[in-house]
Amino acid sequence: MATVVLFLSLIFAFLLSISPPSSAQQQPLNTISSFNFSNSPWRPNQNQILLSPNSIFAAGFRSQPSSPELYTFSVWYHNVSEETIVWSATGNSWVNGSAALVITASGQLRLNFSGRNLWPQNASGNPNSTRLSLRSDGNLIYSNWQSFNFPTDTILPNQNINGSGITSKNGKYSFSNATDLLFNSTDSYWEAYKGNAFQNLNDSGTLVQANGGSFVTADLGDSRWRRLTLDDDGNLRIYSYDPDQRLWVVVWKAIQEICRIYGTCGPNAICISDGQNSSTSCVCPPGFKVTLGGAKEKGCEIKIPIKVPKNTKFLRLDYVNYTSGVNYTIGVNAKNLKSCEASCYNNTKCLGFGFKYDGLGYCVLRLERLIYGYWSPGTETAMFLRVDKSETDETNFIGMTNLLETTCPVNISLPLPPEESKTTRRNIAIVCILFALELISGVGFFWGFVKKYIKYRDMAQTLGLEFLPAGGPKRFTFAELKAATNDFSNLIGKGGFGDVYKGELSDHRVVAVKCLKNVAGGDPEFWAEVTIIARMHHLNLVRLWGFCAEKGKRILVYEYVPNGSLDKYIFQRGRGNFTESDEMEMDPVSENGQNPILDWSVRYRIALGVARAIAYLHEECLEWVLHCDIKPENILLGDDFCPKISDFGLAKLRKKEDMVSMSRMRGTRGYMAPEWVKTEPITSKADVYSFGMVLLEIVTGTRNFEMQGSTKNSEEWYFPGWAFEKVFKEIKVEDILDRRIKHSYDSRAHFGLVDRMVKTAMWCLQDRPEMRPSMGKVAKMLEGTVEITEPRKPTIFFLGDD
Repeated sequence: MATVVLFLSLIFAFLLSISPPSSAQQQPLNTISSFNFSNSPWRPNQNQILLSPNSIFAAGFRSQPSSPELYTFSVWYHNVSEETIVWSATGNSWVNGSAALVITASGQLRLNFSGRNLWPQNASGNPNSTRLSLRSDGNLIYSNWQSFNFPTDTILPNQNINGSGITSKNGKYSFSNATDLLFNSTDSYWEAYKGNAFQNLNDSGTLVQANGGSFVTADLGDSRWRRLTLDDDGNLRIYSYDPDQRLWVVVWKAIQEICRIYGTCGPNAICISDGQNSSTSCVCPPGFKVTLGGAKEKGCEIKIPIKVPKNTKFLRLDYVNYTSGVNYTIGVNAKNLKSCEASCYNNTKCLGFGFKYDGLGYCVLRLERLIYGYWSPGTETAMFLRVDKSETDETNFIGMTNLLETTCPVNISLPLPPEESKTTRRNIAIVCILFALELISGVGFFWGFVKKYIKYRDMAQTLGLEFLPAGGPKRFTFAELKAATNDFSNLIGKGGFGDVYKGELSDHRVVAVKCLKNVAGGDPEFWAEVTIIARMHHLNLVRLWGFCAEKGKRILVYEYVPNGSLDKYIFQRGRGNFTESDEMEMDPVSENGQNPILDWSVRYRIALGVARAIAYLHEECLEWVLHCDIKPENILLGDDFCPKISDFGLAKLRKKEDMVSMSRMRGTRGYMAPEWVKTEPITSKADVYSFGMVLLEIVTGTRNFEMQGSTKNSEEWYFPGWAFEKVFKEIKVEDILDRRIKHSYDSRAHFGLVDRMVKTAMWCLQDRPEMRPSMGKVAKMLEGTVEITEPRKPTIFFLGDD
């Protein structure tokens, strides 16, 4: 028995030796309001923090998440789900448990580690009275020293930015002089507008600049915690803490397209971002491969090295640009593409050139190196990459440049004359044989032509094809379109004119097939109208490629526009769903179910393209055409967000009973001009009114019938009137801007652009037709080539102005 008791005692003693009490494992957190000479030294293992008076910020030793034995003395937001570090004494460096924060007998504040003082700059005071304290704004104070003068990667509200450079945690990026974002401390990839330096971020969410300019956050006015941080990806962002989600949310960022940040991809590689600009991928251009032993982020190398510069060719990469730096770039005034290409071809150091199809002679040669490459429709540039002539890779960066190639090269070659014969008889025999063969062939071809002419003439007389003008659209059979659309199984849109299906022709062209319903007139009238529509060629009009008219069917074949209609991009999903649509809807290309948010420059280009297309229909066509149903659902976007108007010219194909329905109104409620419900004649100014409503929706990002903040009753509320009050009376243009891109609005960079769009919309929305400008003048107003006077307030015609 005694042996058993002794054995259990030994086991119990052993367990106590290997498992210390819980109090030794988890020391209680020690909170102090200040640190003075009597508290010195302060070591990392003391589990002690310095708390600000409002308990928002804390300071102390923080351990590295991946290496708990390493520490940094930092300031962070306290008691939030993400305890974000906003300042660090050692920057990107870490110390171990042997470090200590001390106040010496002479009053100097030191962070001692391995015999060195790591505390930034000299911090001295009276050892008996000076204390280290943390203020409520997050500023760490010791005598005349303060952490706000030595920021790391974050600026807090009301902290002075001028002269304070911040650096990302990985050390690759820096914000210098409060104006420039630099990569590797040398290459600038972003600069504040006109060099206007940032001063501070105030409590309301405004980023104040030195000369009166400012940027505003998306949550402007809300009382929240905010911080301005230079992230490790090189972008400067303002974060706001959402207490409901318990997350830091981005409410402003300097660079919208993340691929424009230097160093995202390695040499020769091209950066491509997703639709949300939240992630990137690096690809090698044609003729290049991943660097041996590396990843695409580390760069690409050419497959076939260029040994003889004259034995090279150029591959075109649309919307691709390389920024190689000033010392590696030469601007050339080239009259055309050929002269720009010759300038690069004759320079042995030239690796490629950038060219714009704008008629202004933009030509830039890239020398010796190709770095910081990216793809973006906003570049408006085509990059021509120099490769060896033996390179077989084809370009996979194709955009709108193909549409500019309107001529087809034709190679004509003539056979060499036969060698002279010594015998005259042989020459005569050869000439006679050739003449006889040509005569027989000519007779045969003529006879075949006569037989086919008679056959097709009889068919044309039977079917009425003599009414179809020469050079008209292609006539498809119903069987061809049935096979192309897989028996009309892929429905992509419904509307008042009929259903739309996606298909692929035998020549592999992807098309949109619209099956019309309630079409008036016989075959000759239908073909005549379709031919007129097909002859309307404009960059911003959907192209009609052909038609089908057999077995009682009336079908139109259009080009397929992949990015879908404009409403999918400017209106938030689940709001403003339309049922009275007559659009040729096509599926957008986003992979994650969310369409990219269009920035101000893209919205402006869409508005200008639509205005030019309507002006073409009104003023430049051989036959005057009214669209009668301008709305976002009838504006389609190409793969480079080039706008294309659909369903133009179809109003003439409607049956009379359909045209006079709804009290002679034609179009969609909310976009119809007032004269539709009056007894006044309908002119081209009805389309001008509809465009004005669409233009205002592009700016605001909301449907015109969605009531905004107003004191008026719902039956008296009028969308254009509300916008006019905000812009021209209250002078609060920010209140009508699309909230999703409101944070990127710069009053200096975007005011002129947005001001033209709003003023033009107000002129288009006048209740009297004679007060509205023509579409040709509307396009010039948007371009900024004509002066826009102060518009009158648009009113609901039956209410008048208040």
